[in-house]
Amino acid sequence: MLAVHDLEIRVGARVLMSDVSFRVSDGDKIGLVGRNGAGKTTLTKVLAGDVLPSAGRVDRSGEIGYLPQDPRSGDPEMLARTRILDARGLGTIAIGMREASEAMGSGDADAAARAMRKYASLTERFEALGGYAAEAEAASIAHNLALPDRILDQPLKTLSGGQRRRIELARILFSDAGTMILDEPTNHLDADSVVWLRDFLKSYKGGLIVISHDVELVGETVNRVFYLDANRQVIDIYNMTWKNYLRQRAADEERRKKERANAEKKATALQQQAAKFGAKATKAAAAHQMMARAEKLLAGLEEVRQEDRVAKLRFPKPAACGRTPLTASGLSKSYGSLEIFTDVDLAIDRGSKVVVLGLNGAGKTTLLRILAGVDAADTGVVEAGHGLKIGYYAQEHENLDVSRSVLDNMMSAAPDISATEARKVLGSFLFTGDDVLKPAGVLSGGEKTRLSLATLVVSSANVLLLDEPTNNLDPASREEILGALAHYEGAVVLVSHDEGAVEALNPERVLILPDGVEDLWGRDYADLVALA
Repeated sequence: MLAVHDLEIRVGARVLMSDVSFRVSDGDKIGLVGRNGAGKTTLTKVLAGDVLPSAGRVDRSGEIGYLPQDPRSGDPEMLARTRILDARGLGTIAIGMREASEAMGSGDADAAARAMRKYASLTERFEALGGYAAEAEAASIAHNLALPDRILDQPLKTLSGGQRRRIELARILFSDAGTMILDEPTNHLDADSVVWLRDFLKSYKGGLIVISHDVELVGETVNRVFYLDANRQVIDIYNMTWKNYLRQRAADEERRKKERANAEKKATALQQQAAKFGAKATKAAAAHQMMARAEKLLAGLEEVRQEDRVAKLRFPKPAACGRTPLTASGLSKSYGSLEIFTDVDLAIDRGSKVVVLGLNGAGKTTLLRILAGVDAADTGVVEAGHGLKIGYYAQEHENLDVSRSVLDNMMSAAPDISATEARKVLGSFLFTGDDVLKPAGVLSGGEKTRLSLATLVVSSANVLLLDEPTNNLDPASREEILGALAHYEGAVVLVSHDEGAVEALNPERVLILPDGVEDLWGRDYADLVALA
């Protein structure tokens, strides 16, 4: 259970929200909505205890399972399976049992006896915590989140950002937490996993707060909606399902608009009449009363919610380049004994559009990182053609320096532009005033997405490497991305589960990993996008 009392959250001098109070009890499934930058992610961090509020307090009872957008917790040397099982204290015990079992075969009788006693003690604890049935439950959750044994048996440090996120999601779902706070839980999930997660959340008995741009997930799971209105610094609470919320919100807005229009019409008439009376000394008192009444009419109105601003996005005019600005041949990548892909060839011609498909873990993100020069391949070469300028969008925003400000990140991406020009571009991406001085590390997932896209806009890149560019974006901002993809004149290599993004790109070719098979794009491949 969560109880929030008179909460205020500030970022620098900016008040994100104030005087916020609510409770989350068992059975409450809350959809947290609002435009990018309204404070949704910041609020979840405060609720989870990762960030302190400026004022007010949060009372927590029971375990909280918190999935941030960029999970970095856990010992990087720990196996993924152990990380999940340790949500109930089982992973480390299981390792201890295996080590004790091996030590029981020692030639040293005393050592073997100690190992036997340790094994018996650990086994008792393991079984008291649910033991083998819990292991089977964890394995089932992992399987439904597309986490096979080969991934579960790897150290966390060898996993991609998407795999790490699915491990953390599996850990939370396995944990039996009384309250779950999930920030974009469907990111990096394939279509089958998303369907399974919806069913899991529908049957979950505890309290749930979810931020998601997956309309179907929100529509099928939530029974309360919290709308963060950044213009009014408040949370509007709707105790209803998602569909009823949409109808109620539309009705509320229409009512507010009509009331304001009627009041403004009456106030204008009063003000005009007061102006006529004001010219005559004998009617000055009446004029004063009319003006006071007009002001009272306007002051008593509920505020009409302002239209949410949306970042205006157009990818850069590509710099001139040769016929084939980027070529890769014989690329392979492994992590230890695990082979990710092998013998991948790819030639990116000027203006070409390529989609990379493959199941989670097939190496799509790894390939883009190699093409961008972030990681090195085990074999093969990446060759830059004449005039190559790469613009790389990393799904985990590794391209951003989280210790530097928004403005500094922009200046680094395009050293030739002035601070004034950088601020102008940032303004079109909704970073205004002191927002540009904030460290990139405090930005929400949607804000980091906007900043990363802004750095691409000033880059004059002629080859864009885009890894899930529509993640973390509200619907209006996503539409801007789709429009930018449709009109970009340079070459694009796209990794995405978003069917709309692939359709907007209108690709000519497809590269399928891990086999490295290249083919002309066809409608048959479109059916694989959400599954890949």
